[in-house]
Order: sequence, then structure tokens, then C-alpha cells
Amino acid sequence: MRSLTGLYPEFAERLDFYAVNVDLSAELEELEEFGKNQGYPWPIAHSDRDILVNLHVTQQSTKIAFGSDGIIIYREGMGRGGLNKWRKVFEQLSG
Repeated sequence: MRSLTGLYPEFAERLDFYAVNVDLSAELEELEEFGKNQGYPWPIAHSDRDILVNLHVTQQSTKIAFGSDGIIIYREGMGRGGLNKWRKVFEQLSG
């Protein structure tokens, strides 16, 4: 298993995981089509400016994981946080 798309299905029944857009001009249907074309097995969510500002998301591929209490338990920028780290995050969230 070499990618997040291969890892996610193992945890899909036990946690919620969404890809959230940073392009505020994109429509949700367009984002969903992009995700489908990329083979993403998770749902896509549409964000807004306030969400991005409040979470300090300033670049594409920012990764944030929230615990059930709403506290951020994981945060990484573009190109960081490999598959092993995601496995640990998913295990923590689903455990």
C-alpha cells in the first residue's frame, strides 16, 4: 500500500475524512468530479474564507486532523506527513 487512497478504506467505517478545497472559486460539483477523477475514495467538502483563515491554511495540501473533541491532533504542510504518519493518525482517531 503506497498511498493514502489505499490506506483510507481500511479506516473508512471508523472515522470521517474529507478533502477540503482551498480554491474558493470552485463549485462543490467541480471538486467532487476532480476527486472522482483522481480516484479519491473519500468525500470532498467545500470550505469558505473564514474556515481557511481560522485554521491558518495558507497553502494547498495542508493536512489537519481533529479529534472527536474538535482539538487539532495533527497538522502538516505540503509534502510532509507520509503514509506511516497517516496510519498513526487514523489509528488514533478510530481507536
